[in-house]
Amino acid sequence: MNTAEQQAATAELVVGVTGAPCRAIVAPWGDVTALRAGGTEAAVSWYVAAEDRWHVPADEPAVRQHRTEGTPVVETRLRIPDGDAVQRVWSVPDLGGLTVIEVENESPLPFAVAFAGARVLTERPPADVPIQGLDLPARSIVLPVGHRSSIRVAVPHDPGRIGTWALPTLAPAMAVVRGWLTVVHRASRVVLPDAGLDDALTAARCDLLLHGPVDADDQVGFLLDVAELTRLGDDADVWMPEVVEPIAAIARLRDPEVDLALAACERLAVGADDPTAARDIARLRARRVADGHVAPGADGRATSFSDVRRGPSVGRFVSQVERRIADGGRLLTAGIPRRWLGANFEVHRIPTGPGSTVSFAVRWHGERPAVLWEQQGEPQRLTAPGVDPDWATEAASGEALWAAPPQPTRIGVSIDLGPG
Repeated sequence: MNTAEQQAATAELVVGVTGAPCRAIVAPWGDVTALRAGGTEAAVSWYVAAEDRWHVPADEPAVRQHRTEGTPVVETRLRIPDGDAVQRVWSVPDLGGLTVIEVENESPLPFAVAFAGARVLTERPPADVPIQGLDLPARSIVLPVGHRSSIRVAVPHDPGRIGTWALPTLAPAMAVVRGWLTVVHRASRVVLPDAGLDDALTAARCDLLLHGPVDADDQVGFLLDVAELTRLGDDADVWMPEVVEPIAAIARLRDPEVDLALAACERLAVGADDPTAARDIARLRARRVADGHVAPGADGRATSFSDVRRGPSVGRFVSQVERRIADGGRLLTAGIPRRWLGANFEVHRIPTGPGSTVSFAVRWHGERPAVLWEQQGEPQRLTAPGVDPDWATEAASGEALWAAPPQPTRIGVSIDLGPG
């Protein structure tokens, strides 16, 4: 990730497509800046003419913005009389890359939307009327938006590939959302009472797919990011040569996060079908314990969700969250958070070993949580010391009734989601 991409990723929301240099920055009020080859930009601002006046989103206090289910589909809501003008922005690979801007009218009366800045593709010809009541550049366009209807325009990332400026039929926003979720759920999936954590994991993984790993100066973060990329579908064989030097550089550091990175790299080697590398990394982890670089059982094990923070390294953030769900074979080591008591939840494909994962669901029977689990790969010994210290199993799948929590734990889920 270069410096410009890092700044864009942390300061504003970014949309794009994987496998192509198609990126666009969405400002907090919905203005869009498409990044083009050679470092050039194409900026588009939007304005809404409602029954009362022109609304300038950049100046309006009643603007709300979020990523749809954590994906790079950004929704910006502008309050107008009796409803909202809803803008959605996403990118598609068509015609060398397009960033789509959709505006939906969720009010009982029609309005007009104006776009100023770079030329855009339109579904139908713009209204051939002068823009009154708002001072806009000469090339601005106006499109009418009927009651409960929507319009779309798109900014091309490669204008040289545009033959006609009529917008073709493109994948709708929710289809793009589903596509992103399919990709990020290859790694793991969580359905938790705190939906913000679900979306935070999705957002982090989408950002990783769009921007790539952190710079190798952060060797631990780089290794964790690379390992996470392979869980998301990147070719593990391609990344194996890139992790050799960082692994050697961190091998003797007295940092618990080193062992998180080495565990992730061991899984990476298994995924690359490289048993020699996997054995070497396993020996290195064992030697670190023998040399006193980390005490057995003290390899950065997680306690609660309350100290989770998202920084530049997505892999570090994901590993922090997942270790609080399953730390090796130890499930929910800090217990069930108080706000989760009585609420069903489930997790899927959380790593427990180099080639193994666990999925489990918790359903409540009165005050007692029932757990249903299934292990993939080589079964591990599962325990839940923070929930029911007497429970343990080595079964590949099954169900059990855990003890009732004696007192509501004070552990909360306070996640610093970082950007987006």
